[in-house]
Amino acid sequence: MSFNAGHGCPRGRPAAPVPMYRPAPPRYHYDPSAAPGPIYNPQGGSNYMPPHPDFMPFHFPAPSQGSNALPQCPVRPPVFPEPPPFPPPAPHNLDSSAPVPVQSSYPYMMPTVTPPPLPPVPPSVPPSMSYPPSYPMSYPPQLQLPPPPSFNPAYVQPGGSFKPERSRPPLQYKSDTCSRSPERLRHYDDHRHRGHSYGGYGGRHNREFGGDKRDRGCSSERRRSDSPRYKADYDRGRVPSRHRSRERYRHRDEPGSPTSDRHRKHIRNRSGSRERKRRRVDEEKERRTDSASSSRERSVNYSRTRDVEETSTDRHEEEKGEEELLKPAWIRCTHAENYYSNDPMDQVGDSTVVGTSKLRNLYERFEEELGWRQERAKSCRPTWDPPKTKLDQDQDESSSESECDSDGGGSSCSSSSDSEVFDVIAEIKRKKAHPDRLHEELWYNDPGQMNDGPLCKCSAKARRTGIRHSIYPGEQPVKSCRPMSNNAGKLFHYRITVSPPTNFLTDRPTVIEYDDHEYLFEGFSCFSHTPLTNIPLCRVIRFNIDYTIHFIEEMAPENYCVKGLELFSSYLFKDILELYDWNLTGPDENGQSGCQRFHFMPRFVRFLPDGGKEVLSMHQVLLYLLRSSPALVPEEEIANMLQWEELEWQKYAEECKGMIVTNPGLKPSSVRIDQLDREQFNSSVITFPIIVHFGIRPAQLSYAGDPQYQKLWKSYVKLRHLLANSPKVKQIDKQKLTQREEALQKIRQKNTMRREVTVELSSQGFWKTGIRSDVCQHAMMLPVLTHHIRYHQCLMHLDKLIGYMFKERCLLQLAMTHPSHHLNFGMNPDHARNSLSNCGIRQPKYGDRKVHHMYMRKKGINTLINIMSRLGQDDPSPSRINHNERLEFLGDAVVEFLTSVHLYYLFPNLEEGGLATYRTAIVQNQHLAMLAKKLELDRFMLYAHGPDLCRESDLRHAMANCFEALIGAVYLEGGLEEAKQLFGRLLFNSEDLRDVWLNYPPHPLQVQESLTDRQLIESSPVLQKLTNFEDAIGVLFTHVRLLARAFTLRTVGFNHLTLGHNQRMEFLGDSIMQLVATEYLFIHFPDHHEGHLTLLRSSLVNNRTQAKVAEELGMQEFAITNDKTKQPVALRTKTLADLLESFIAALYIDKDLEFVHTFMNVCFFPRLKEFILNQDWNDPKSQLQQCCLTLRTEGKEPDIPLYKTLQTVGPSHARTYTVAVYFKGERIGCGKGPSIQQAEMGAAMDALEKYNFPQMAHQKRFIERKYRQELKEMRRERERQERDSDEG
Repeated sequence: MSFNAGHGCPRGRPAAPVPMYRPAPPRYHYDPSAAPGPIYNPQGGSNYMPPHPDFMPFHFPAPSQGSNALPQCPVRPPVFPEPPPFPPPAPHNLDSSAPVPVQSSYPYMMPTVTPPPLPPVPPSVPPSMSYPPSYPMSYPPQLQLPPPPSFNPAYVQPGGSFKPERSRPPLQYKSDTCSRSPERLRHYDDHRHRGHSYGGYGGRHNREFGGDKRDRGCSSERRRSDSPRYKADYDRGRVPSRHRSRERYRHRDEPGSPTSDRHRKHIRNRSGSRERKRRRVDEEKERRTDSASSSRERSVNYSRTRDVEETSTDRHEEEKGEEELLKPAWIRCTHAENYYSNDPMDQVGDSTVVGTSKLRNLYERFEEELGWRQERAKSCRPTWDPPKTKLDQDQDESSSESECDSDGGGSSCSSSSDSEVFDVIAEIKRKKAHPDRLHEELWYNDPGQMNDGPLCKCSAKARRTGIRHSIYPGEQPVKSCRPMSNNAGKLFHYRITVSPPTNFLTDRPTVIEYDDHEYLFEGFSCFSHTPLTNIPLCRVIRFNIDYTIHFIEEMAPENYCVKGLELFSSYLFKDILELYDWNLTGPDENGQSGCQRFHFMPRFVRFLPDGGKEVLSMHQVLLYLLRSSPALVPEEEIANMLQWEELEWQKYAEECKGMIVTNPGLKPSSVRIDQLDREQFNSSVITFPIIVHFGIRPAQLSYAGDPQYQKLWKSYVKLRHLLANSPKVKQIDKQKLTQREEALQKIRQKNTMRREVTVELSSQGFWKTGIRSDVCQHAMMLPVLTHHIRYHQCLMHLDKLIGYMFKERCLLQLAMTHPSHHLNFGMNPDHARNSLSNCGIRQPKYGDRKVHHMYMRKKGINTLINIMSRLGQDDPSPSRINHNERLEFLGDAVVEFLTSVHLYYLFPNLEEGGLATYRTAIVQNQHLAMLAKKLELDRFMLYAHGPDLCRESDLRHAMANCFEALIGAVYLEGGLEEAKQLFGRLLFNSEDLRDVWLNYPPHPLQVQESLTDRQLIESSPVLQKLTNFEDAIGVLFTHVRLLARAFTLRTVGFNHLTLGHNQRMEFLGDSIMQLVATEYLFIHFPDHHEGHLTLLRSSLVNNRTQAKVAEELGMQEFAITNDKTKQPVALRTKTLADLLESFIAALYIDKDLEFVHTFMNVCFFPRLKEFILNQDWNDPKSQLQQCCLTLRTEGKEPDIPLYKTLQTVGPSHARTYTVAVYFKGERIGCGKGPSIQQAEMGAAMDALEKYNFPQMAHQKRFIERKYRQELKEMRRERERQERDSDEG
């Protein structure tokens, strides 16, 4: 039960503005027989009393044993035989001369052990009760307190009543109000606002209780609110001790007590005392400077040790609190109070609770007073017909189109971003000119509209499909719930919580007082029509912090009805937050959309002693909203409120700070109060107090969206990069860079361009809501969660289409995520940003801004060098790149491998060129897009809702990439067989063709000898020689003629031993090596993007590396040629590479892919470390071009290296080419080779060694610093090998 002095307002405030103006003070009856007995004392004994807020804690002496002695207990509100109206009316005939307390910024520290709920006792204290005087400011921490006051038992009033206005003396403040005048208080309040910090929920507590003297000058409340123990208490629904105990001292809040005047006098005296002591302290510091240095060092060392200990303790407590947060807890609901009936005879269908007529009346009252308030206000305003812009005209044209042009020429839809098509600036000006705008700097939400134009600019055909249009494949309408029951049998309950709790645990939470307890808001309950099984956790980035939204299945609270949840949701999400584009009903059928797929219930909880939680019934939440919705400043109260003393007004302003207030009918209708000022600029005219709101201007309207700023920023970054890579920077270039930096800063400082804005609004017409920003913060996560759940439920429909059920659901989502899909708001992103700015917390804590691009950035030479310098992980971790490019890289290799293998077996007589032609036709993007269309991947893809993929050609390309990513995901989780089956089903609709494709025949050499052909070794010298190679590599071939064919060069004609040469095997071996290398790189290099992985793969699977491995294995000695001399011949690099690829194909055909993995793990993948440390992942020509581009001049075409052939000598079959490379007209390198390409490579390598490129020096220094030890070991190993070769 609440005993605040404010009608309909939580936590009490003076002279609450309600229509019942100046009511008569209530007369409460106190029953002396209800006086409590001895209470529980956590500190031992039965005389425990919580410490008074203005004094040090002390223990009362043992009570006397006389018959009139009363038990010592905290002063508590009275017990009423019949409960009064909730809350009781506030008395208004207060003494205006009594000071009104203001908020203290220092916390009231309660003991760690919390006593159980105490029995109530009378709240009044007789005037004869005396408190000891306040202690001076410089009291020592271990000061011995004077004897405690003796209580006079004369407060018992057996047959009478008490007067509230005389029974609650004002608090005795000592921190802020002790030495600060009203002007100083105002200055302090402004300074605190500039510090971007609320006083905190504890600030309200301090306003009523004061703070500890030892806490002066430090923001201990902020430290306490951020501590893990406080967060863990909040997450578990536990009311911290400073919250639980505030009811015990409410009786001291009344003016008119003798202690009020006494403490005002102490305030004046203490102010001068503080100044005198401060001067003495300064003089003492000057005299003891030398002696204090050693003490300061000891203090620093001690503080460091203590900080380390506190950090480890806080981390442990935070982890423990996180575990307890995610642990399901048993819950119960507060009393039904005749609003609900759980009588089995009253139940309908599958409900356990039904609403009574009393609840129905409450719903009607809520609809009348709050539900229809916005509509009534909007209907009273004149309609506004906005002028037409190019956006509207183009939108009308796109609506009439049935589809985009599908030709390859790229005819674009209406979503083109060209400025001549969309007059975005005109659209913004039109929105600014809306007559119902609340303020020109506050942005608002319109259904289907972004801040700069229509949300959807797609064609009429495109609007009918796609996740971006909130159309989830496979969704069916949900049968409507029974509104006046809880439908417990058909709804699944989940508790929603967010981790980490940063920006969701606020200093001023929304609190509802009921039955003498405080219920704190901890989040929402979700009631789903379907069980949320096989759905992964929801990850989202907000405020540069990676959040995880958990949905934990728990026992459902019973005291609610679906209609009450819908009324609350409509009031919060539509009227307050204006989330007009958030649709939870799904597709419409026959004009009936059915029930919402999710229902949400706010969770106001208190922690129970046995570890459970008590959740406030839904009807109490609605009653609280009704009580908490009076006018912010009633017109009949304005004159009286302006006459309040400064402390009284500050107390009221602090109570309103952080609350959401609404002005129905305006755009936006609701804002957060950050400050409430009552300054009157004209004494002859009474004006309403001013609401100050600190908001954020949308990016489109700030410097971030200014075209001039963007152009200047790009030129500044470009020039800075050029100067950083220039070998010699000129002074004029430095001046240019400085001028551009100053121009950027000048644009940022313009008032019309700044992101942060200060909005001042008249409080006239505003109504309170009782909702604070913590509710809005949690509410804005619900669209993200519902989108995540609905998307994963529709992915189960995709599982049926592809014929494979993914166990790792996030892998399937990753395969469907296009690189353009970044932030996820679950709805219109501008609506979410506007609502967060208007109603979210004022100053959220931001994480590292690099979280957006830390793992996503891939452009730039420095980024390339940084990523490519990372070595592979022996124990790989999952990749943090959250789009499908890496999976596309893997899937492309899988598709190419499957196609090559099937074509190789199905067409045994087709040469390499024909196989390559068929493979190209199958793996090209146009054909893969057709396969993706069979799976309807365009309905499941996640990509940005913008112009990027509106062209049909671009969309087809994205669908082809998505299909490859899907194949890669299936290969990773299901293996090669599942990927083969899926690809075969999609290639052929006919069962016969599909069987032919999937069941290909064995190799012709295997057909001739089905078991083995090793019996032919004795009769064939060629096969006998190959057994030496088998011994060298440790592999015994079942069909050794496959190995013989792999070593048969093209110059050898047809023979019955090998049935041909190795060119077909070379075609197959290349695809096999691509797949094995791709899979290894995908797993062991999780931070590399697709392009980086391609560079690493090209360094492994190329002629140079393959030829080197072939030479090390001595393959040239076993090559089968048509040379009758049988002398070893020197093979070219390409021939050696082909020899190795053919061997890989023979190994796969005879053994399996696992043997190829083992072979490459031994012979290829260890070379990656050397390639990375030597930067050999890039060929010399590409590396030279990158270095030349870093030296380009601003405003001119970039200079690139030019290659010229200087000389060609030798016969046509053995020519030698000489090539020179030129840069800026200067020859910088020269090279020779048997081909022009090799000669150019040599020239580029020569230029890199001779020319002084700053980029090359930077790369060498970077690698030296990062891998100094590894490079030393590599050099020593190279020197050892050289010595061994010299000795040999």
